[in-house]
Amino acid sequence: MEFRPFTVELRTRFRGLTSRSGVLVTDGRGHWGEYSPFADYDAERATRWWRAAMEAARGEWPDPLRDSVAVNSIVPQVAPEEARDYATANGARTAKVKVAGGDTLAQDAARVEAVADALGPGGAIRIDVNGGWDVDEAVRAIRELDAAARAGGLDGLEYVEQPCASVDELADLRSRIATRIAADEAVRIPGTPDAVLAAEAADVIILKAQPLGGVRRSLEIAEQVHPLPVVVASAMESSVGLAAGVALACALPDEPLACGLGTGALLATDTVRETLLPSDGRIGLPTLEVTA
Repeated sequence: MEFRPFTVELRTRFRGLTSRSGVLVTDGRGHWGEYSPFADYDAERATRWWRAAMEAARGEWPDPLRDSVAVNSIVPQVAPEEARDYATANGARTAKVKVAGGDTLAQDAARVEAVADALGPGGAIRIDVNGGWDVDEAVRAIRELDAAARAGGLDGLEYVEQPCASVDELADLRSRIATRIAADEAVRIPGTPDAVLAAEAADVIILKAQPLGGVRRSLEIAEQVHPLPVVVASAMESSVGLAAGVALACALPDEPLACGLGTGALLATDTVRETLLPSDGRIGLPTLEVTA
């Protein structure tokens, strides 16, 4: 095995970071993996990233069942006019809008409405909260942001991702609102959906290949949560790590909802010659030329 440290710069701040660092791993036969856990991950969670990196570096991904999947665009906390451009990037028809990260609810609502208007009929909008609300806050905010999506011409929010931090809160909230709830951190942090399933706390499950231990482990989780729909998303990796998410999405038995795999657009620099990006709203299995 060969190991190459790397650092890539981000176009926008992510989890308080302006760059991502890690190690690329290769078996010397054209297979590459990426190990880039966040600094606040404990040893057990970081080990899952290592398993994912080694699976990729050994060429152990399962065979694909499709050659591309739909993706959502990513709208950071920017002004409404700028949000419109992010929403329609690379032909996306679904947008994920970041909210509850320091802006007021009115600012979040203005962003959601602008994105809904930019997407137009047939578009879809989902919001990502990263566990930022308590249950009462979530009820009020989701109702207002759903109304903003409708004001922009859509049929409300597709779903709200991790509105509250704990599984118990998610379950309580789910009993009080009609909008679907997606579980991200509630699955990713423990590495299992057991608690979410037991509490009936979510309608959608977010799968991130590297934090969960690799493509094959993520497929096991998808089977466990079936028939709940899944969304495959990245953890803001370079294109090498992002490729694992694409491999997962293309290997799922059922095509997932629009995936959060367009994060290459947020990279200012990369580990490959050509960043892995969607085209016409879809992203396909890549052939990467590593330069790191």
